[in-house]
Amino acid sequence: MRSWKCQKASVPVHPTYVLVHGAFANSFSFAPLQAELGLLGHRSAAVDLPGHGFAATYPAAYQAPQDAAGLASTPGVIKGVTLADNAAHLIGVLERAKENGPVVLVSHSRGGATATAAANQRPDLIDHIVYVASWCPVDLTVGAYYAEPEMASVDAASLGLAMAGDPAELGLLRVNFRTADEKALDAFREAFIADGTDDEFRTFLNTFQPDENLDVGTEDDRAQAATWGRIPKTYVRLSRDTSLPPALQDRLIREGDALTPDNPFRVRTLDSSHLKWLVDPAPAARVLAEVAELL
Repeated sequence: MRSWKCQKASVPVHPTYVLVHGAFANSFSFAPLQAELGLLGHRSAAVDLPGHGFAATYPAAYQAPQDAAGLASTPGVIKGVTLADNAAHLIGVLERAKENGPVVLVSHSRGGATATAAANQRPDLIDHIVYVASWCPVDLTVGAYYAEPEMASVDAASLGLAMAGDPAELGLLRVNFRTADEKALDAFREAFIADGTDDEFRTFLNTFQPDENLDVGTEDDRAQAATWGRIPKTYVRLSRDTSLPPALQDRLIREGDALTPDNPFRVRTLDSSHLKWLVDPAPAARVLAEVAELL
């Protein structure tokens, strides 16, 4: 009889794809992508960052009929959560995933700031890092990029159309994604999934949680050549993205390549808005599956 060790050695080693969501999102948004990855023979783990998923605050005032005053004043558990907290949580997940073989870290949107911070600290836990229209701050902080020409087309006030409460008082960002304000809904549609159907837009909007933390990091959380720069990396551009425009995506790629010229981004492009690739995930799953062949 063969030993357990021999039997284990005969089994092909497959990576674990660790998926990190963006602002106001959670692990639920990755369910269709995980299904596609699974059908291609790949395992994955979708992360809920602190204060997200089932740990999120959904005030009773957020239900219908809504209580505007209550929604604007109810405390949220995400208050005080920092980028460092997010990175520490992600590192814990990466440590567990690494016990089972190679790890591919995949981030979307604001989740890229967390992925970058984790990669700065523990590059040994990541065999490949993938950014899908995702923040990879190199020369500037995430906040500073918003003042750059590449972000000029972004309607930064769109979330403000449905803002609930004062962020300074609540200690968090709270957005009423269940608003009936047509102007706000039109702005959300344009920012998130202009290439989707009305039903796809409303379905995705109802997966969002109202609260997000305020901290997106400092200069110390920018990509570091000595650690982050050691990890093989892919950037998946979303050509129809109006939240993180292609011009900004391309700038992040250029800056990353300049930081680590011997380890440039492998670049792929999907014909998608900021969220459509998660609604129709087959093309993205195939792009991610290619990464496994590089390990």
